[in-house]
Amino acid sequence: NQIRSVLTVACEQTEVLLFDPISSRHIKTLTEAHEDCVNNIRFLDNRLFATCSDDTTIALWDLRKLNSKVCSLHGHASWVKNIEYDTNTRLLVTSGFDGNVITWDTNRFTEDGCPHKKFFHTRYLMRMRLTPDCSKMLISTSSGYLLILHDLDLTQSLEVGSYRMLRARRTPLSSDGGTSASRSAGTPRQGNDSSKIHPHREGLSPRNSLEVLTPEIPGERDRGNCITSLQLHPKGWATLIRCSSNMDDQEWTCVYEFQEGAPTRPLVSPRCSLRLTHYIEEANVGRGYIKELCFSPDGRLICSPYGYGVRLLAFNERCGELADCLPVQTSCLREIRSIYSHSDVVLTTKFSPTHCQLASGCLSGRVALYQPKF
Repeated sequence: NQIRSVLTVACEQTEVLLFDPISSRHIKTLTEAHEDCVNNIRFLDNRLFATCSDDTTIALWDLRKLNSKVCSLHGHASWVKNIEYDTNTRLLVTSGFDGNVITWDTNRFTEDGCPHKKFFHTRYLMRMRLTPDCSKMLISTSSGYLLILHDLDLTQSLEVGSYRMLRARRTPLSSDGGTSASRSAGTPRQGNDSSKIHPHREGLSPRNSLEVLTPEIPGERDRGNCITSLQLHPKGWATLIRCSSNMDDQEWTCVYEFQEGAPTRPLVSPRCSLRLTHYIEEANVGRGYIKELCFSPDGRLICSPYGYGVRLLAFNERCGELADCLPVQTSCLREIRSIYSHSDVVLTTKFSPTHCQLASGCLSGRVALYQPKF
């Protein structure tokens, strides 16, 4: 959490575990936190945190009173997978496999819940993230799209019907931003000769302007891909994705730099906000499971699940800042250290915000804490 005194663990069944990350002491188990798998945990402040679950609900908890929930939030129609928090508006933002992104007004929560509204909807939604300054929302999909909402305003609800690009499962984009004929659902996207991301941006409003990208993945030029994990650089410089091929026989970790600055063309013209800078192929162990990777607090390291362990990756051999390691051409991430301490496939990793410490969790439920030395 924000005072760095608690490590929380979301479990496959109905439990949430709480540990002291320094001593590794088990603090408490919330045995029936939900009625199905717990997927994500997010602290709103030093004491209040939210959990979400496959039971379609979100729960609010207070560290000072863990015997019962503060309240349960109902609004999703399917598994809830992500929780974000806008510190400017104090709006909780959740996304689920129903394709909905919902905002919750935590300023007015009661034991019966809090006011909420559907902010956005898209098919095949996998993950949703806010940039650190909450100026952008990124959404990844199982159909290979990466959506960016620029100049984010969470108080406005958006209608998906105004974005024609999202009506088809896969709509290949030409290099000038135009669309070619749509393929039937499930047909892999064909590659192209360009190494750029192919963008399409729509919407005349200066707020919540939508950009739709189909990132080219190394080794995946002739097949579609599923973007399963999505993270943001702590300084907002880049986005980090983990993706798998539609055949589920390859996995990649890719870093895309945000290209900021005033667009050279009108807002209704295509805009490309991301550039692929670094990548690495993953082990592809535990096919079908989502592996959550993360940045270190300073953004110099990436911790990525790798089979029965984790890999620490960097932009160069000296663990330099991304801004100092931007290549002219796309280059491979450097493996700094591999750590193997699990007896099952590692599915999630997380750095401590304040200490040289990271945690990993595997499919069998074991949590490991590391203090890597370099």
